[in-house]
Amino acid sequence: MIRKTAATKSSICHQSSYLWRNCKNLRTLKQIHARLIVESFNADRSALKELIYAAAVGIHNTIDYAHQLFDRISEPDLFMWNTMLRGSGQSCRPQLTVSLYSRMERLFVQPDHYTFPFVLKACTRLSWVNMGCAIHGKVTRHGFECNKFARNALIYFHANCGEIGVASMLFDDSARRDVVAWSALTAGYARRGNLEMARWLFDEMPVKDLVSWNVMITGYVKQLEMECARELFDLVPKRDVVTWNAMISGYVLSGEHRKALEMYEEMSTAGECPDEVTMLSLLSACANLGSLDIGEKIHFSIRKMGEGVSGIFLGNALIDMYAKCGNIEKALDVFRCMREKDATSWNSIIVGLAFSGYMNESISVFEDMRKKKFRPNEITFVGVLIACSHAGKVNEGRAYFNLMKDAYNIQPNVKHYGCMVDLFGRAGLLNEAFDFIDTMEFEPNAIIWRTLLGACRIHCNVELGRLANEKLLKLRRDESGDYVLLSNIYASNGEWSGVENVRKLMDETGVKKECGFSLVDEDKNEFLGFLLGSDHRANARESAC
Repeated sequence: MIRKTAATKSSICHQSSYLWRNCKNLRTLKQIHARLIVESFNADRSALKELIYAAAVGIHNTIDYAHQLFDRISEPDLFMWNTMLRGSGQSCRPQLTVSLYSRMERLFVQPDHYTFPFVLKACTRLSWVNMGCAIHGKVTRHGFECNKFARNALIYFHANCGEIGVASMLFDDSARRDVVAWSALTAGYARRGNLEMARWLFDEMPVKDLVSWNVMITGYVKQLEMECARELFDLVPKRDVVTWNAMISGYVLSGEHRKALEMYEEMSTAGECPDEVTMLSLLSACANLGSLDIGEKIHFSIRKMGEGVSGIFLGNALIDMYAKCGNIEKALDVFRCMREKDATSWNSIIVGLAFSGYMNESISVFEDMRKKKFRPNEITFVGVLIACSHAGKVNEGRAYFNLMKDAYNIQPNVKHYGCMVDLFGRAGLLNEAFDFIDTMEFEPNAIIWRTLLGACRIHCNVELGRLANEKLLKLRRDESGDYVLLSNIYASNGEWSGVENVRKLMDETGVKKECGFSLVDEDKNEFLGFLLGSDHRANARESAC
């Protein structure tokens, strides 16, 4: 048996460090972990630290594996505890941070000044005010309140979800010399919607770093004040990808999707490399615009970035974009190529297939989802019920509605009831649709009555159409389409007095029928909007990116 010498051990550690730099996914992480076990380095403290750091912080979405590893370490040191706290707080389950800290206390592990900032950041993400205040007490008891890391975390916590007055008190003379404290307090006021105070703090900052600029721009973006955000954006001395992402996502959230795509063009011209967040916003813009050509270019850029469709979030966004842009085949290709899927992945393809006219395929994917033990949620059943409705599968729709309640304990919401009303209405079961509405545990909304009114129009049922319209007018009286549907029901049955009465009612309530218009894609560069009966010179011209 060959004994490992110090030189051999050093060489292996150097190789492992090289391996960590190339460890970018769970599969590679498991391979390195296996190598450590085979070469008997699974008990080496430095190797364990690197393993925990890679799993908890270095690689995206591997926090569960990190916890499995951590639970098998007999006596983890404080660095490992803090690394796990940090990684858990950054993950999609920040509550793990709080439970991990509680475990630290039970084992009498002494925290340091790095420990509490990670726990406070998790409390901020979760908006756990009581827990955060309790941690504040522990910070004070351990004597870390004057430590700048702990103090800045406390300011950020209280500014964002605790007591803004406490945050202001902590912002003392020493904090005023720290740009991080300025940014934390500014972010808190911005998050609470007090942009006036946030801007005052921003303007008063003795030194502004890039984080400060990004905090203020993001504050304006979240309140959809895009003109103010753009004004600051133009003044930023040096931008990073976060700055660009804030503006792009802001334009998407405010419905200015073309400006989002234009901002991406500016970003590319400036030489800034996009990241996953950039691409998610751009795919959302393409989906809302129905811009398949640009969406395909974004997909190509994702491949060039090396992301492919291995990431769940990008894969889901691509499925949604292709489905909404009418290319369901490519949506299916993306879905099939995804290495990992979550409920959103299944929901996106199920709903996409249903709305694209592939009802049987939508139901088939749902059954495949169940076979693979993925738990459906309320959105999944909306997609399945839409598919049943469009395919005329009444019995299957009833069965899935009951399956949702009985097997998965999901309480139906207004969307599920709306889908069932649409299912009965399309099948001509109007009396059953009315009876079904009576079983609802809450008041039906205008959409449900409008759906039933549309079904009465299709099946020429004047009596039930009149009843549905009465219910609808109690909820709203300003939608011209509601009146037009009832008028058409009367007209289809030759009841012209009823048509006249509806028109008089529209005049009395001041409701005007909206003019129809068409959008024409001209040369794939701009959309031309044509209003029925208008002068062609007055038609709208809307540029496409």
